[in-house]
Amino acid sequence: MTPVWFFDLDNTLHNASAHVFRALNVAMTDYIETHVGVPRDEANRLRALYWHRYGATLLGLVRHHGVQPAHFLHHTHQLPGVDALLHGHAHDLAALKRLPGRKFLLTNAPLAYAERVLAVLGISHCFEGVIAFEQMRMFGQLRPKPDARMFRHLLAGLQLRAGDCVLVEDTLVHQKAARRVGMRTVWMQRWLHRSRNNPLGPEAHKGLRRRPVYVDRRINRLGALLTIPPV
Repeated sequence: MTPVWFFDLDNTLHNASAHVFRALNVAMTDYIETHVGVPRDEANRLRALYWHRYGATLLGLVRHHGVQPAHFLHHTHQLPGVDALLHGHAHDLAALKRLPGRKFLLTNAPLAYAERVLAVLGISHCFEGVIAFEQMRMFGQLRPKPDARMFRHLLAGLQLRAGDCVLVEDTLVHQKAARRVGMRTVWMQRWLHRSRNNPLGPEAHKGLRRRPVYVDRRINRLGALLTIPPV
């Protein structure tokens, strides 16, 4: 039986560190400065603080400032001109197309952005479904990665056993939560070395040669997934 794959998007399927994260940082800081009404230095501090504390800047803005999620996502992910700068690795994308098994995209990015990136990369058809930030709700509350309750809820909704599923991610805290519910985990490291100055890429500060106990495999290319044994 082939695994059921759950793939992250940014810095897993494409190089977000090169351009996207920088543009997102600016857009989120602009939003906080304008709509929360704080000086730019404080807006930048809050953006990073809430990401590290809650796993998503938006969750902190909702909790502490009453920001409406749809409004924030719309204004921060327009990113004009970024489409021309999106790129993955050709061999990675070819391997993704050959990889057997059901495949889902599981991203903390909004749906419109995720679908836009997949279309630019030419891999939309590879995925049975896209589970984006807006879909990660439980009892009316947003529960994005790394919320373990969301993982359990997602697997129950898809009628999947955790042990049959593999999460492919660049972010370790998300993998740690997935392992807690029984999923297998793969740490994608191809793009991490480019994100050392990026608050959205904290894994760059960790030793990339060390494999945490909750990570099953470390990879630098998606082709390595073809060697993972079946369930």
